[in-house]
Amino acid sequence: MTLSALADRFREAMAALVPGFENNEAILGLAVSGGPDSLALLLLAHDCFPDRISAASVNHGFRPEASAECEFVAALCAERGIPHHILTPTTPIRGSMQAEARKARYSLLNTWVENRNITWLATAHHADDQLETLIMRILRGSGIDGMSAIRAKRGHIIRPLLSYSKNMLVEYVTGQGIKPVYDPSNKDQSYDRVRVREALAQLTGFDISLASQSAAALDDARAAIHWTVDQLATGHISRTENGCTLDKFDFPNEIVRRLLLKCLHICDPALSPRGSQLEPIMNGLASGETLTIGNILCKGGNVWTFSPAPKRNIS
Repeated sequence: MTLSALADRFREAMAALVPGFENNEAILGLAVSGGPDSLALLLLAHDCFPDRISAASVNHGFRPEASAECEFVAALCAERGIPHHILTPTTPIRGSMQAEARKARYSLLNTWVENRNITWLATAHHADDQLETLIMRILRGSGIDGMSAIRAKRGHIIRPLLSYSKNMLVEYVTGQGIKPVYDPSNKDQSYDRVRVREALAQLTGFDISLASQSAAALDDARAAIHWTVDQLATGHISRTENGCTLDKFDFPNEIVRRLLLKCLHICDPALSPRGSQLEPIMNGLASGETLTIGNILCKGGNVWTFSPAPKRNIS
């Protein structure tokens, strides 16, 4: 695919994600690490909307090379007249490095877009990322919410590269004489994603961009289920003085599970039970039993009742 065709695809993706973007004055923020994916995002956005973009790079401080990589992106941006900022966490990242680094990265980027009056934040997730995520979610037993995988649009965050393969993006960057940086963690076998990526590399002859179509279809199904549950909740969940009731539950299992979750969250918004915990509660309530989950008393019967469980006397 030619450079101009790739740019046309980017314009089409932006038009689908943000209708009217091409004709307004909104600024597109770009998360750019210096790797081939995010550099392709930077170059495509600059080609299509040269005066409407701003970029930021996050330096987590994990590797000595990180500072130089951020400066490399800053220099590329300076050559093209693109505003660029380097963002650094104010506190050390602890715990699960990948998960906590992701939280810190999005927190920094969200603060950046708010402070700079940037309307949209684009990340460089692509078709290979989408397929890897779908496979990982399957292996972890995710439900339909998880199988929606990487959403093309979530709030102010957009992913305009989901129809691009990794190879397309690499060729786009190297075809312009730019040598991207590579993060050594992308070869670290201790990460699930790396193992899935290397396993998928053995497959050939497939159009991986179709993974995003599957994820989008699942996201549509997720949205439809959420809408249906909200409608049913309005008609069948009633709040009480200290909890709520559910007066109808002869729906498909997935709908009942989500109605049950709504009832539990009315009593305790912080409660996040797994599906394996909800199944016996649903079965017990349908049989008229009284059970507890967390600090919530659940009574079955013709109407399900949810209220705070009595405090136990400690003698």
